[in-house]
Amino acid sequence: MPQSRDSQEWRDAVSQKQFLEVISRDEATSRFRQHLDTAPRFRETVSLVEALGRVLAVDVISEIDVPAFDRSNVDGFAVQAADTAGAMEESPAELTLNSEVLSPGFAPTVEVRTGTATPIATGGMVPRGADAVVMIEHTEMLDEDHNSKGDWPRLRVFHSAVSGQAVSFAGTDIARGETALRFGQVLTSREIGVLAALGLTSVDVWKKPRVAVISTGNEIVVPGDSLPVGSVYDSNAAILSAAVEELGCEAVRLGTVRDDVNRLREIIREASDCDAIVLSGGTSKGAGDLSYQVVSELKNPGVVAHGVALKPGKPICLAVSDGRPIVVLPGFPTSAVFTFHEFVAPVLREMAGLAPEDRQTVDATLPIRVNSERGRTEFSLVSLVRSESGLTAWPMGKGSGSVTTFSLADGFITIDQHTEMLDEGATVAVTLLGRELAPADLVVIGSHCVGLDFLLGELRRRGISSRLLNVGSMGGATAARRGECDIAGVHLMDPKTGTYNRHLLTESLELVFGYRRRQGVVFRRGDERFEGKSAGDAVRHAVGEAACTMINRNPGSGTRVLIDQLLAAARPPGYNVQTKSHNAVATAVTQGRADWGVAIDTVASSYDLGFLPLQDEHYDFIIPRHRLNRTAVVAFRQLLSDQPIRNQLVKLGFTL
Repeated sequence: MPQSRDSQEWRDAVSQKQFLEVISRDEATSRFRQHLDTAPRFRETVSLVEALGRVLAVDVISEIDVPAFDRSNVDGFAVQAADTAGAMEESPAELTLNSEVLSPGFAPTVEVRTGTATPIATGGMVPRGADAVVMIEHTEMLDEDHNSKGDWPRLRVFHSAVSGQAVSFAGTDIARGETALRFGQVLTSREIGVLAALGLTSVDVWKKPRVAVISTGNEIVVPGDSLPVGSVYDSNAAILSAAVEELGCEAVRLGTVRDDVNRLREIIREASDCDAIVLSGGTSKGAGDLSYQVVSELKNPGVVAHGVALKPGKPICLAVSDGRPIVVLPGFPTSAVFTFHEFVAPVLREMAGLAPEDRQTVDATLPIRVNSERGRTEFSLVSLVRSESGLTAWPMGKGSGSVTTFSLADGFITIDQHTEMLDEGATVAVTLLGRELAPADLVVIGSHCVGLDFLLGELRRRGISSRLLNVGSMGGATAARRGECDIAGVHLMDPKTGTYNRHLLTESLELVFGYRRRQGVVFRRGDERFEGKSAGDAVRHAVGEAACTMINRNPGSGTRVLIDQLLAAARPPGYNVQTKSHNAVATAVTQGRADWGVAIDTVASSYDLGFLPLQDEHYDFIIPRHRLNRTAVVAFRQLLSDQPIRNQLVKLGFTL
């Protein structure tokens, strides 16, 4: 009801209370952050059924290899690739079939020897002696007329195979000891599949921060109720609650509150068990705007900023009480959403255990002149239109009271507080609102190492994401020369000089020293052929024994160079069975498909294998010179010289 001009209520209504102090966005952020406690609060263990959308609170280290054995990728026949050399339609290779047929879930009992083959189904375990699988489509069984002597069935092979063909070696997907998932990752269906593949039934995640969401104002009506003249439906509660949930938090919806000081005090007390409180409305100058008045009663320290030089969003009120954020957003939807994402969202992300948001920007051209008010930073929502000359950014111009602006906009431009006008045709940076996949900060290609896993995990803790491709030392060096990566992990010895990695350099590449790993011969404990011997003596005896089978490494790997130097011209049984990781070597030896191989001591220890040291290898990093000053690369290099990090590498079994 309208008040009489002579009443105190009327005089209070028309009086205008000033902001405490209008400050810059940076100053407001600094004051706000100074008093906050944004560390994730608690961990909790949830089943995989409940894990979707949750945030990992720990690194997930694989305790198994995936696959756990060398596995056939096709239906066909397990063979020694050398037996099929030169095979073609006109002159097929002929092999004798072994007595067993390998189906998934069964361990082989018959070794594939020279001139033999074993039928195997997709997913079956590759038997000892075999290093390839030929597809059934490339073979033919000989009929009885061609095998009248009653010998074992014979097989014709019409295409030659190469070592490793159609075989997924143990640990190819995930290796034992490898970091399969990193803390801070949001668990989607893909990550949950990884957890299941590791045999896990539950996972540790951060407990969701509870965020109270409150809308205020006499004009606010709950959706579904009748809408009186002069009222609006409460869209802010829906928008902000959804935004809170998107950030990995739990929205505690406390409804709408009329402009009543006592009720506002009461509902803020009700929210005292929440980790954060977000109100919208009641933060401007008018006497009826009560939210900031109630929040100003909070202590330790209470209100830290009321009035920020922003458009939209000037009336925002930021407060902290005992490390907990309490924020009063402007009532207009666009202002509320902008200020929420500017000040509140980064805080909630940290509290939920998420990494800082990496906002995507694209360059675009303004088709019209845009005026701005000098003295405050302005955000202007735009719609992007693609033209022959590139992207054009059309300002939406609907104002801070618009509900639809955010849903229709592609992004926004930020106009500096010292800028009064952007000319038509000006190039502007548009921050996208869409949730596109963000590129990694650091791309690493090369040889895998658990030490590198540790370093990249430390970068993740510092807000730097990475993408790691394990392709071997030579593959990493090639990628670095082509400028396809930021860093290549390498441990490749020059056979001519015995030195590591320097021979891979060009004028455009820089070598950064990493750490040392001990290479040696691995074998099953108790094997008298190796136990108590030196590596050199053991290998010399193994090479001369036909029943002693090795497991080799792939060409281009640093370990393969060492193996070939160790063997000289010798080619013992198993030489052509080539795996792509230290873990695959250890698995083959542990499972008895090979008797010895070469791997690093940390892997040997993980599999409880015997270890005969050969030499220390240098695991270093090659970096394209033009990428040396990139922020993520600089951060990585700083890690290598950080003493606590170096101490941790030593604890992991490496030397510096």
